[in-house]
Amino acid sequence: MKALVLAAGLGERMRPLTNTTPKPLLEAGGKPLIAWHLEKLAAMGIVDVVVNTSWLAARFPDVLGDGSRWGVRLHYSYEGATPLETGGGLFNALTLLGDAPFLAVNGDVWTDFDFARLPSEPRGEAHLVLVDNPPQHPNGDFALRADGTVASDGEARLTFAGIGVYRPSLFDGWRGIVGNVPGVDETPPRFKLAPLLRHAMGRNAIDGTHHRGAWTDVGTPQRLAELDASLNARPTSPSRTAP
Repeated sequence: MKALVLAAGLGERMRPLTNTTPKPLLEAGGKPLIAWHLEKLAAMGIVDVVVNTSWLAARFPDVLGDGSRWGVRLHYSYEGATPLETGGGLFNALTLLGDAPFLAVNGDVWTDFDFARLPSEPRGEAHLVLVDNPPQHPNGDFALRADGTVASDGEARLTFAGIGVYRPSLFDGWRGIVGNVPGVDETPPRFKLAPLLRHAMGRNAIDGTHHRGAWTDVGTPQRLAELDASLNARPTSPSRTAP
């Protein structure tokens, strides 16, 4: 299996921190946010990792190099000056990810979720990790049914953690699904992932896992500072040694 770390965002809510550093390269617990992901991906045996970039793209190879210090091979997917959003970013990276299911994770989240719990072959088009709704997103995104399928609507909605396994076939017919939205006719196209997921949910083709452990969407300087303090307060272990 290959993996994609979504790292192309502009990080506007994190300014001024992101004036010179892309958000996934900001440090928490003594290492860049993205490094926590790379360690987990390497630990589960993933070797080829794609990192999509846009804002301050040159900083990624400067800091991460070719990924060899983590035991992975990094491949960079540059999207241009304007990020392609989640759907466009995944779609643009498919040429590097191949035809098999792949793992994708947002580069600006931190979690203690074990990526090895994810299925290598989702039953349907995708398998999503969902978490309890954080204060900044109280209404959630999707509902997890008792049979493990994910629905677009329903009671006890949970928040999408930005972690999942996807089949490339999720993008079959994507143009007709996302509709005539701004950016869709550009090359490469720019569009959100949510419409494709909701379309597949209508066919019961999305499964999910409810992670009840730690998860942080590092969307503001305050949340980054809180995460950093929490990680620095933990007992030191070899897994926390910065590469």
